[in-house]
Amino acid sequence: MIPHTVPPPSVVILASGRGRTFQALLDHSRRRREWEVTGLLVDRPSAPVVALARESGCPVHVVDPTDPDPVLRQLGPDLVLLAGYLRLVPASVTRAWAGRMLNVHPSLLPAFGGAGMYGMRVHQAVLAAGVRITGATVHQVNERFDEGAIVAQWPVAVAPGDTAETLASRVQMVERRLYPGVVDHAARGLREGRPVPDLFANSSFPAPGEHDLIPAPAGDPSQTDPREFP
Repeated sequence: MIPHTVPPPSVVILASGRGRTFQALLDHSRRRREWEVTGLLVDRPSAPVVALARESGCPVHVVDPTDPDPVLRQLGPDLVLLAGYLRLVPASVTRAWAGRMLNVHPSLLPAFGGAGMYGMRVHQAVLAAGVRITGATVHQVNERFDEGAIVAQWPVAVAPGDTAETLASRVQMVERRLYPGVVDHAARGLREGRPVPDLFANSSFPAPGEHDLIPAPAGDPSQTDPREFP
């Protein structure tokens, strides 16, 4: 049991793009109240996510992507989340926030990860490879793109008629469920006083079984609303 006097852990989000993952995280945090988003860090002031954050009343900070650590230290969050952040986080920063910095990637890492593999590029590569299963991965962040320790994964089936866009819609649905759940888990660990290295030890996020597979839609995937799936 977590004492009511223990405040929810603070979270800072780094983003570069349109902000769909940022919005999902922010909405979840305000609904569940297990952790609090205290700021958005962006590498460019023109990023569309900035408008979303300001409309939501979330403070925005433009950082030097070669060294975001001064702003991170000023804000002092308990957890740092990457949400469509396209810059390589410097090694000095990943070391300073080791175990407390997470990212979500739209494939089952280590497949289809690494430099240049983001957004539609990932889904195009998945389709070109002809694989039948893809998914989403939440992982810790280190000094190399998509190579940090894997925390949780959720598989998504690839349909024969999928395009990068239809596949992306189902993977994004999974990301918006998996990522906040992992953050909930970490936040509870912090509130219980668990040491940072143990936040994901014996995690409650085992590899999903067959019943957790997000299925390929029947018929034409382009005509399928991903909200039809669990």
